[in-house]
Amino acid sequence: MINWKVILGIAKTHMVTKMKSTVTASLGVTFGIGAYITLVSFMTGLNKMLDDLILNQTPDIHLYNEIEPSVKQPIAFFEDYSNAFNIVHSIKPKQSQTKIHNALPILNHLRNKEAIRGATPQIRAQIFYLSGSIELGGNLTGIDVMEEVRLYNMTDYIVKGTPEALQNTENGILLGAGVAKKMSLDVGDRIQISTVRGAVFPLKIVGIYQSGVSDIDNIQSFAKLQTVQRILGEAENYITDINIKLFNMELAVPMARQLEQQFKVKATDIKEANAQFETGTTIRNLITYSVSITLLIVAGFGIYNILNMLIYEKMKDIAILKATGFSGLDVQLIFMSQAVLIGVIGGLSGLVIGFGLSRLIDNVAFETEALPTITTYPINYNPWFYVIGISFALLSTFVAGYLPSNKARKIDPVRIIRGT
Repeated sequence: MINWKVILGIAKTHMVTKMKSTVTASLGVTFGIGAYITLVSFMTGLNKMLDDLILNQTPDIHLYNEIEPSVKQPIAFFEDYSNAFNIVHSIKPKQSQTKIHNALPILNHLRNKEAIRGATPQIRAQIFYLSGSIELGGNLTGIDVMEEVRLYNMTDYIVKGTPEALQNTENGILLGAGVAKKMSLDVGDRIQISTVRGAVFPLKIVGIYQSGVSDIDNIQSFAKLQTVQRILGEAENYITDINIKLFNMELAVPMARQLEQQFKVKATDIKEANAQFETGTTIRNLITYSVSITLLIVAGFGIYNILNMLIYEKMKDIAILKATGFSGLDVQLIFMSQAVLIGVIGGLSGLVIGFGLSRLIDNVAFETEALPTITTYPINYNPWFYVIGISFALLSTFVAGYLPSNKARKIDPVRIIRGT
């Protein structure tokens, strides 16, 4: 029968008497796990921030009317040319409305589907920003303000003003930061806009919008849906786009194809709209986890090497223990107990150091005009990282203790004492 009290007592004595070796082994585990926690938390936090910058502003499914050539050209209607090979030059797009037909019933249908988190109407209009002699081309998007805030975290991109101010102002506009800078405008100022038909409307600036993408901020502005309908002289059912947010983004591709067939509109899913971004995200995640796994493997070899040397230093102690009646299994358990204790101490210390360094990085100022809502470096405090860290510490120290201690249990104590 194994006497764990005696075995653990001897293991403790070995660790205390060889404090330098114990501390060295523990520090090897500590810094390996601490470095892993810090690196994976920072890199995944950075990846998440970049993903959110795009995904927060992108619907899972975008419905709109595509302007495209007619599938069947006029010559195809002549039976005389039905068996001929026809070549048509200078094909013109077919006459079609930019608005979505029966948009309001479609919206009501979508909002009642269980898989859909929300569906928001939009009106996209090309305009000119006017200020004295200055005239800039741009886009004005009519939105359901509070739904955009709920589904797309729009508040994160409003650097001045509030979404409530836009909601409560009839002729209000949320102006792009690039436009505001070029025209020296601020919240409370008035700006005139002109439609492509030449109609001019004065609007009050109630907020400044900054997405972090300069090409968007130099042209994009937002107003209430009703305001844009009034500017364009259209009825309340005039809607050019419908954006859909799902509970599960993975359903976007099949649902987009279904809605395209059902409502006879163009449906673009998020993976199609952000194909290059998806590729970049996959590569960044691959690099992150490759580096993390490599770091753990390198730390594992370091832990094995330190514990291996620690056990070989105690060969005479092994001989004495065996000579006094301890079995090979008892000797093995003594040194494996030391290894596991070192793993627990070093692993927990590594988690504390990793968390501390992550908190330190999380509080370092990170300010850039491109990302106005980001004030510190992003950190991902996923608890699974800490579970993986402590599990690896215990596993690596167990293996590192088992291999040399298994060899030690088979050693003849007489040969060690003789020095052979």
